[in-house]
Amino acid sequence: MALEMGLWRADGGKLTRLAPSGVGLESQLEDYIVSDPGLMGQQLLLIGRQVRTDDGGFIDLLAVDGEGAVHVLELKRDRTPRDVVAQALDYGSWVASRTRDDIVSIFANYRHGLAFEEAFAEEFGEAPPEELNTRQELTIVAASVDPATERIVRFLKEGFDVPVNVVFFRQFEDQGTSYLARTWLVNQEAQVVSAASAKVRKSREPWNGHDWYVSFGEGPNGRSWEDAARYGFVSAGGGEWYSHTLRNLTIGARVFVYLPKYGYVGVGTVTGEAVPFGSAEVLLDGTSTRLADLPLHGNYGSPEDTTESAEYVVPVDWDAVRTRDQAFRKPGLFTNRNSACHLNSEFTIREVVAFFHIED
Repeated sequence: MALEMGLWRADGGKLTRLAPSGVGLESQLEDYIVSDPGLMGQQLLLIGRQVRTDDGGFIDLLAVDGEGAVHVLELKRDRTPRDVVAQALDYGSWVASRTRDDIVSIFANYRHGLAFEEAFAEEFGEAPPEELNTRQELTIVAASVDPATERIVRFLKEGFDVPVNVVFFRQFEDQGTSYLARTWLVNQEAQVVSAASAKVRKSREPWNGHDWYVSFGEGPNGRSWEDAARYGFVSAGGGEWYSHTLRNLTIGARVFVYLPKYGYVGVGTVTGEAVPFGSAEVLLDGTSTRLADLPLHGNYGSPEDTTESAEYVVPVDWDAVRTRDQAFRKPGLFTNRNSACHLNSEFTIREVVAFFHIED
């Protein structure tokens, strides 16, 4: 049985049912969604409109959500149930084969002059996940739904967990005011698939094998960026969780240093392995000098501590450094909670290198 939607005006104790008006609605739905993607019931960033596929088809709308899933939004436009469902499945299979670079390129063709990472950060308040297009959601958008479409979609969704659904809208007129109502064929909550059962296809930017991200966390009575910038080092400690990633840095690696709450403050090359603070040496006026013997603003613990809780120090030859007030911040730049990790965000590398005027 096909779904139907009703809307009533309540005047005191009297209810008056409003008659739906489908005039022109189907041709307007795409524009409505473009103007407010929230009509789809969740926060989405549109990345493409009338996106051409390899075999000459055109996807009405493509979007990503905050987790990096790609949403195919296909309007029914008076097509037969078999055609519209087959079209959505075809487009979904094409999207599933797209890499992260493909997704970014689709967005670049849609929003000229704005980087995908910036747009994502402006929409969701954080940089995009390292992995994009890990799953796809297929949604048929319609002004009405017929019994055949309902039967086919329920068969695929409820019987085989195919990520397809129908959202349909009805337009109502009441005393000169238009209202738009929305409902889903299959309850949206039923579409959540556990990570254990989902077949996840991962698409992330490749790491160039050279660039690393380092989070230099300051704090009361803790390490100081003034010391690191002046004497050439990065450090982390207070436990294995904080220091073990720092110890992955290799000699010759390039590090991009991020100061939490401020931004990127330095880029340099690792010149030595990670060692406890008491054993760390840095170059001062061309002479190797024990870091613990220098005048320091920060507190790095006891020089005698060589346990897993010790502060570990990695010497760095700076290409460029900035003060806290000069730190570089921009929507979409990569950040991470780890003390050190691979920096596989081409956007971040490009933007930081340009800001620091470094030849890459």
